[in-house]
Order: sequence, then structure tokens, then C-alpha cells
Amino acid sequence: MVSKLVVINNQVGLHARPATFFIQKANEFKSSIWIEKEDRRVNAKSLLGVLSLGIVKGTEVNIVADGVDENEALSKLAELIDSDFSE
Repeated sequence: MVSKLVVINNQVGLHARPATFFIQKANEFKSSIWIEKEDRRVNAKSLLGVLSLGIVKGTEVNIVADGVDENEALSKLAELIDSDFSE
């Protein structure tokens, strides 16, 4: 299991379109992936779960991956966030 703290810096946070990009990327991996905000943890492959966190610009979240491709998953998801979701 690996994890990484990241800050969401795009204008709308992790809402609607950026959340969809994030979930699509998370679903490319076999590993289980979660997003943690404060004391809540949701499945990063679930749109409703991700949206329920209400992640706005400047929010620090922890991405957790567990599985055969956990390191690659964490790397690619952090890369997507760092690019402000510009695929």
C-alpha cells in the first residue's frame, strides 16, 4: 500500500469534469484506490464518492493505492493532479 499527499489547485477543484478525468484514470489500474480528505475515505473509482468529498481549490487530499500496479497508479494520478487535469 502506498499513499501521497497532493493539493488540488485547478479552479473548480475536484468537481464534475476534473473528477471524471480522475476517475477514468483511476479505473485504468487494477489496484484499489481511495481518496482521503480529513477523516473521510472514498473509492477513487466512484464519481458519487469523489464528488461527495466536496474538494475545492487548495484542498489537500491523500491518495492511497493498494495492489499490483499501486506505484504506477499513484504516480499517474498525482501527475494528472499536478497538470491541473489538462490531459
